[in-house]
Amino acid sequence: MTRTGIVISILLAVAPYGPAHAQTYPTKNVRLINAFAPGGASDVVARSFAAKLTEYLGQQVTVENRVGAGGNIASEYVARSAPDGYTILMGTLFLATNASLYSKLTWDAQKDFAPISMVTASPLILCVHPSLPVKSTQELIALAKKRPGDLNFPSAGNGTSMHLSGELFNMMAGIKTQHVPYKGSAPGVLDVVSGRVQFMLNPMPEPLPFIQSGRLRALATSTAKRIAALPNLPPVADAIPGYETITWQGFLVPTGTPKNIIDRLHGEFVKALKEPDFAARMRGMGLEIYGTTPAEFAQYIRDESVKWGKVIRATGARVD
Repeated sequence: MTRTGIVISILLAVAPYGPAHAQTYPTKNVRLINAFAPGGASDVVARSFAAKLTEYLGQQVTVENRVGAGGNIASEYVARSAPDGYTILMGTLFLATNASLYSKLTWDAQKDFAPISMVTASPLILCVHPSLPVKSTQELIALAKKRPGDLNFPSAGNGTSMHLSGELFNMMAGIKTQHVPYKGSAPGVLDVVSGRVQFMLNPMPEPLPFIQSGRLRALATSTAKRIAALPNLPPVADAIPGYETITWQGFLVPTGTPKNIIDRLHGEFVKALKEPDFAARMRGMGLEIYGTTPAEFAQYIRDESVKWGKVIRATGARVD
């Protein structure tokens, strides 16, 4: 082989993800990696989008649940995956909080991922078991002050939006309640429904059916204003001025993924959100529709990192 032929062979070997590869994408199954257990809010969103992407891309898109360590297992897996568009991370608040929660991370939200789009967001609903003698946020705070340390709230794990929102609630209300971490949000919701845990701040999709059936009592939303899905429910901020938190969902790929592929995926995610039936299904679960650009999503993650870093330092809510 000539010297020129050797150079060409090397270039072809080290650049498998160039423009030609992007133009033929996808040619095989695509995986959406979700950091939380099946049945939770992020899992519902991931599976809904997987079905639409399967339709749009002409290849099967499947959801894999890589649960544990507050999103670190899933994040490390995707960060170390080939930057070819076949492994996509379902990102949530952990992308903005884990750098403050953990002393050592094997991935970096700013360096290891290329954002595609923040697709949806959900307010958290402050709920209690109907047996708890409270009917408002003010009454819950009063009970917690009367019984310091006796009331428990669940989360999908240390450092999740449910955990940090509960810690923020404690801090701003001047109360002490106990955090109970679960492997996923669904088991915690069921324990509140059964009465084993007293209250929770949980993304809307999971508690909504139980609220509608009367098995949970909703007290407030975590947004600054009332929301269309539950217009009669006041915000927590009416009782705790300035309290506001949401949980969001978005998709990212490993850094180095060709722009052509990112643009294709962004277009498909936004296309799904523009479908009236799909958007109505998302809103029916209490989700707000976003569909940001990659640049907007990147900036949002940076802003959230600053906000929650301050909360974590103030509450001491570190994981290690």
